[in-house]
Amino acid sequence: MNPDRVNNIIDSYGADRAVCLAVLHDIQREYNYLPREALNLVAERLGISPGEIYRMATFYRSFTLRPKGDFCIRVCMGTACHVHGAARILDTFERELGIRAGDSTQDGLFSLEATACMGACAQAPYVEINSEPYAQMTTDQVSGVLEHCSCAVPGTA
Repeated sequence: MNPDRVNNIIDSYGADRAVCLAVLHDIQREYNYLPREALNLVAERLGISPGEIYRMATFYRSFTLRPKGDFCIRVCMGTACHVHGAARILDTFERELGIRAGDSTQDGLFSLEATACMGACAQAPYVEINSEPYAQMTTDQVSGVLEHCSCAVPGTA
């Protein structure tokens, strides 16, 4: 974590505690998660207790305290997707990546999440990778999707 970068984010909002959530969103956008050191710096700079900052960071589902991979795979587990085999697709991703939902690969390339309904019921089963939709996903497509992502990163193909 670069304290200068975090300070720049805080300064861009005028170091005002009223914009704490916006600051946290920008920090997460910068680092792909909320580093503990950044949370402590935000608390200090905005005059908010570290406990209150931590409560905000854990209350809102959009925040994460764990590093995410370059490719964040979200498998919808809503009713329509579940009925159309989302659990099997999630299992296939877990097997292919060697991680469980909620974890990231050791190389930092992939994160895997099982999510609540994503509102794409007509496209079930539905998967998003970094906001790119994969409608009517099948277990047979998982390897190809992961290969496509890996090929997009220099030095991993």
